[in-house]
Amino acid sequence: MTIRVLIADDQQLVRTGFQMILDAQPDMEVVAAVADGAEAISEARRLKPDVCLLDIRMPKLDGLEVTRLLAGPGVEHPMRVVIVTTFDLDEYVYGALRAGATGFLLKDSGPTLLIEAVRAAASGESLVSPSITVRLLQHLARPRRTAPAPNDPLTDRELDVVRLVARGRTNQEVAAELFVSLSTVKTHLGSIQAKLGVRNRVEIAAWAWESGVVS
Repeated sequence: MTIRVLIADDQQLVRTGFQMILDAQPDMEVVAAVADGAEAISEARRLKPDVCLLDIRMPKLDGLEVTRLLAGPGVEHPMRVVIVTTFDLDEYVYGALRAGATGFLLKDSGPTLLIEAVRAAASGESLVSPSITVRLLQHLARPRRTAPAPNDPLTDRELDVVRLVARGRTNQEVAAELFVSLSTVKTHLGSIQAKLGVRNRVEIAAWAWESGVVS
C-alpha cells in the first residue's frame, strides 16, 4: 500500500528536498507540495492524503491552525498530521500536539527520521524528535492532577499499556513487554481511547503524565 503524503512549507527548497526523499521510498508518493496554510487545507480536503507534513510558520494560516482544522477536536474525519519545523519552542510543541498532530520533528532531524515519522503516522503511531521528547516528558512529568478522570476506570492491564505508551513504546514493544499479542494491544488501546475520550496515543501519553499515572 502506498502512503500518500501532502507537504506544506513556504520554502521551496524544503518542499523539493522532502519530496525527493519521500518519493524515493517504494511505499510513498507525494501527492501535493504547497507553500501556504490555506492551500494546504484545500488540497488536503480535496486529495485526502494519508499523512500531512506541515511547517509551523506559513503565510495565510500557520501550521497550528491548519492542524486544528484538519485533525483537531470536532473534526469528523481527522487526518494524520506531522509537524516538521525549524522552531522547537515549547509552545509550538504543546500547541501542535494539542491541536491533533501525531508527530513533531525538527527539520534537521535527517531523512531517516522523516521517513520513520511518515510511516508511523500512516500506521496510527506517533514519532517526536528525541530532543523534543525529553523536554516534553520533563514538562509533563510534573503532575498537575488536572487531567480528567476516565469515563470508565481503566483496568490494571490497560494502565500497564498506558504507562508503556507514555514512555514511547510502539505497539510491538508493548506486546513484547506484556507478553501479549499485537491484536490484544490494539484492543486495549481502543478501549483506553474510548474511556479517556482521546483520539491517539499522543493524547494517551499526555493524559498519563498529567494525571500522575506515570512519573
